[in-house]
Amino acid sequence: MDCSEDGCSSEAAFRLHVPWGDDRVVCAGHARVESQKEGVVAKPLDAADERLPDGAA
Repeated sequence: MDCSEDGCSSEAAFRLHVPWGDDRVVCAGHARVESQKEGVVAKPLDAADERLPDGAA
């Protein structure tokens, strides 16, 4: 599954839970940036476990 951000073709690794909008699946880079906004929570996707570093999932 690809990242849902416009113009990004990276593999999705996280589901972002956004309190003021819809949840979306994003790559690790977009998750890192977006999860720094207050209230946003990034949860790793089960399918991404093998691609993430130890302790990230």
